[in-house]
Amino acid sequence: MNNNDLLIRLRYALDFSNNEMVDIFKLGGIEVTKEEVLLLLSKSNEDETENEMQMKCTNQLLDSFLNGLIIYKRGKQEPKSGKPQGPVSVMTNENVNNTLLKKVKIALELTSEDMLDILEDAGVIISKSELSAVLRKEGHKNYKPCLDRYARNFLKGLAIKYRA
Repeated sequence: MNNNDLLIRLRYALDFSNNEMVDIFKLGGIEVTKEEVLLLLSKSNEDETENEMQMKCTNQLLDSFLNGLIIYKRGKQEPKSGKPQGPVSVMTNENVNNTLLKKVKIALELTSEDMLDILEDAGVIISKSELSAVLRKEGHKNYKPCLDRYARNFLKGLAIKYRA
């Protein structure tokens, strides 16, 4: 799955309007227009190598959206003294799914049990330790990369939970 697919599925699952999407990006520190949001959310054609009618969702754009989602759902947090301002992100192509799960968990104030229930609603059963490994910091000895299957089913489960 590419970042555009993740954004499309997340938007569907949480039922955001185009204007809400623009607002969330703005909260995340990136100004996008409604037209650009529509280009980000347009489905790509598998046969074409590059679709002019679609805007590529970079790691930076997706990360900004996820940071904006946290602020949108939980409110802006005042920085503590001695701490760096704003979230520091190191999103790479290898850990996009891990970052997505972590930030959606924070934004929606989900517990690990909530996440396991959401995955179970989508037909995926994993253990608490498997979920914990996916949510760990990259570089930790028990860190595991989140596969597309888990990210896709987590977003499917979110849609079942929030759109039902």
